[in-house]
Amino acid sequence: MIQHPADVLLDTDIGSDVDDALALGVLLGSPEARITGITTVYGDTLLRARLAHRLGALAGHDLTVVPGAGETLSGKGVWWAGHEGKAFTDLETERVRDDIAADRYLVDTVLARPGATDIIAIAPLANIARAIRRDDRFATGVRTLYMMGGSFGPGAKAEHNIASDIAAARIVFGSGIRAVVTGLDITTRLRVERTGIEAIRAAGAYGEALAREIDAWTGFTGEPWSVPHDPITALSLLRRDLYTTERGTVEVTDEGLTVFTADPEGPVDLVVDADVEAVAEEIVARIVRASRGD
Repeated sequence: MIQHPADVLLDTDIGSDVDDALALGVLLGSPEARITGITTVYGDTLLRARLAHRLGALAGHDLTVVPGAGETLSGKGVWWAGHEGKAFTDLETERVRDDIAADRYLVDTVLARPGATDIIAIAPLANIARAIRRDDRFATGVRTLYMMGGSFGPGAKAEHNIASDIAAARIVFGSGIRAVVTGLDITTRLRVERTGIEAIRAAGAYGEALAREIDAWTGFTGEPWSVPHDPITALSLLRRDLYTTERGTVEVTDEGLTVFTADPEGPVDLVVDADVEAVAEEIVARIVRASRGD
């Protein structure tokens, strides 16, 4: 467990699948983490940025949020669910930083204190890839990149964050950046069931807002639960003791598949197992704490 607050940048496509908002809640409810900034990516990033700022405000935080790359580096079209932001009114009143490009913001923040900032990337990787291309010191300046992406092991399939922008993913994995990667093979083992959702809803204004986002997503999917892909990734920074990893490298195929090769000198720690019951409990407890302001 982290013994002192970690400076964290969050790169997110918040607003589509509810798990990005849940990951933000995990971080806001974790005294071990200090969110120094948020960058949004993929599609209408201004809407995503305003939503992130609104959610932070409901939990009592005035977050720095920077809209980032809307288009993919690969040129692949953006998938848009259509319900993004519709659970909230007057999002255009939210203050976001539109005076700086997201990749420049990432580079400036990381290089201001090299080796002191972790990044949690829970979206297609255009912002991170652009930062790597903007300044070759960026990849080595990041302490660790915690990434939700890929699918590994038997039955692996192309995963959204990677397949949506293969070009960006290849830049990131090819940069040698130190990373902890959690794939679908781990995240799909865990659900936040209705009891957890209702505990979040009852926790306060922030919890109620998150529950509305969950309702929008479960209404879209037709499933009564939420698979918390992104909160699981956020918690891998905060509670590494709940995760088992293997060191190696990751390559991305033309079809968007992720191929892991074990290598003790590699830059990637791939999550190969997790205490899913403990992880689920931690996720709900931290989100409830964020809403209550504990």
